[in-house]
Amino acid sequence: MSKEPLKTVIIGSGPAGYTAAIYAARANLSPVLYTGKEPGGQLMITTDVENFPGYPDGIMGPQMMEDLRKQAERFETEVKYELIDKVDFTGPVHKIYTEGGEEIQAHTVIISTGASARWLGLESEQRLNNNGVSACAVCDGFFYRGKEVAIVGAGEALYLSNLCPTVHMFVRRDEMRASAIMQDRVFKQKNIKIYWNTETEEILGEEFVTGVRVFNNQTGEKQEIDIAGFFVAIGHVPNTAIFKDWLDMKDTGYLVHEPDSTKTNVPGVFVSGDAADHVY
Repeated sequence: MSKEPLKTVIIGSGPAGYTAAIYAARANLSPVLYTGKEPGGQLMITTDVENFPGYPDGIMGPQMMEDLRKQAERFETEVKYELIDKVDFTGPVHKIYTEGGEEIQAHTVIISTGASARWLGLESEQRLNNNGVSACAVCDGFFYRGKEVAIVGAGEALYLSNLCPTVHMFVRRDEMRASAIMQDRVFKQKNIKIYWNTETEEILGEEFVTGVRVFNNQTGEKQEIDIAGFFVAIGHVPNTAIFKDWLDMKDTGYLVHEPDSTKTNVPGVFVSGDAADHVY
């Protein structure tokens, strides 16, 4: 005998997923949340969070996600530590499948799979992540006030330039891809030092970032720069691959939704958070 379809399934366990769970649970929609392979999302690799309301003294990212999980479970959200790796949205009742092959049916599916930061692919980048390496200058730049930092990417360099005496910005080509107005702002900021045709070879430091070694990809010339923080700002990759045959998405992989709504092109399927083409 087959199981009755669930009222609501939430795929993803970052802030957007748990927020959806709290609201769905309070509306008696009996949500079942599947955490995915990274329970808690990107905040699980974030140290101090100081820009979220309600935490006057700041909070560690993992602790914040634990609080959100407990709040969702308080309203009887069922949390399952499993990965959803396949979906079937052909019928009025939606089907999703766990990595182990179990089929789950649901009337409503909320996609909160988020996005993952793009990295350079360096061993030192991952080893020193949260110890001077960050993929979010807006999140972590505050901790480097008064210190020299480096960044790959233009947009967040402006934010850092308001906090740090010198921002070393590495550009892989001899031009930027940023919008003209963004480039003009960067050029006018005197404490942003631009290195053209430059790539990162190694982030230096044992326990914490102490410097970076870069090379000019035209001349091969290398140099080491003393810094306290290294920021990677080359974008994010939405975790939406399993939905490509079912939902409308942009070339970048972000899911398309109706204006001023979380509705997708499939009735009963909604998207919230970083997986969408707009962050709610």
